[in-house]
Amino acid sequence: MIATYPAGTARPARATGLISELVTSAERFAALAPAWGRLFARCGTATPFQHHAWLHSWWLSYGLPGRLRLLVVHAGRDMVAAAPLMLVRRPLPALVPLGGTISDYADVLLDDGDNGRAAGALTEALTEAAGTALIDFREVRPGGAVERVYDLWRGPRRAVSDSLCLELPAAPMDELITRLSSGKSGQRVRAKLRRLTSLGVQRRAVGPEEVDAAIGRLLELHRLQWQDRKVTSEHLRPRFREHLVRALGPMVRSGNAVVTEFRLGDEVVAVDLTLLSGSLAGGYLYGAHPGLRQRKVDVAVMLLDACAEYTGGSEPRTLSLLRGDEPYKHHWRPERVVNRRLLMARRRTAPLLTAALCDATARQRGREALLRWRERGQG
Repeated sequence: MIATYPAGTARPARATGLISELVTSAERFAALAPAWGRLFARCGTATPFQHHAWLHSWWLSYGLPGRLRLLVVHAGRDMVAAAPLMLVRRPLPALVPLGGTISDYADVLLDDGDNGRAAGALTEALTEAAGTALIDFREVRPGGAVERVYDLWRGPRRAVSDSLCLELPAAPMDELITRLSSGKSGQRVRAKLRRLTSLGVQRRAVGPEEVDAAIGRLLELHRLQWQDRKVTSEHLRPRFREHLVRALGPMVRSGNAVVTEFRLGDEVVAVDLTLLSGSLAGGYLYGAHPGLRQRKVDVAVMLLDACAEYTGGSEPRTLSLLRGDEPYKHHWRPERVVNRRLLMARRRTAPLLTAALCDATARQRGREALLRWRERGQG
């Protein structure tokens, strides 16, 4: 039993005057888009991966029938809190965030103006919805809204480290160049930017109606750049393309995604996808023709220059290089930010929490052993 009240019905949260609702149908999820969008705009910690279009599209591509567990809290006509979750049964019965492994951050949404009532109501609703399942929030960016729920949780709970993300400050490209380790490094980057100009590389952000074609070009270029090398297989699957096309039209329209095409003459030679929220910009995926390297184009510099355009303005955005510890990212001396994994259980489900912690510890030791083995092999 996962909920103690019927799905699709609303009930008052204890002593708050708020109404909590458990949503289990994709149709009702879709209908929440306008209210969800208003709450998303009022949640300063939200990342682009909590945008309604991203999550609803992900559910249509990756969700399992009967597993949606979306909790929302209403104050009159306003939505003041939301937890986008689904039920999984393996390896342990758990409620986990929507978005899966193709999303770099997971979180709930809480109104910035909340005085604690909405967070309390959402915590109460999560407690009841959990039933005999563990609540397992992976990839929470430090400071995420779900930390307020974690602080209010009355049952067993544990927080452990999750993936590493690298971040740069909200700054134009000229300021980012000053972060480089030496003046000569800065000179080389400026020379690479001049190279783009001399070659005549032009960039243009596409409109919502062009997203379908642009994403097709991005994924084809992505396939080309990784041919004969190990590539993330999910990026080549039709369901991933369908998810991106479905999600990005609305996100481009609302200003929460930018798809940029880079052209040499009439040919599109690269396409970049940057995702945006009020406080964060993240370079999510790109495709670049292998011939650019033959023309001595530094693709990483070209893409960073384009992403940095969206970090300034009236609402400065941190530039996240998202998950991964690739060497090229360290060239810019980014800040190391470790996501958190927040585990919450009821008293009767405490053994599930213990089992999840044991698994997380074993996996971490395995990663550390592999890293040591690789370091010895390079020595």
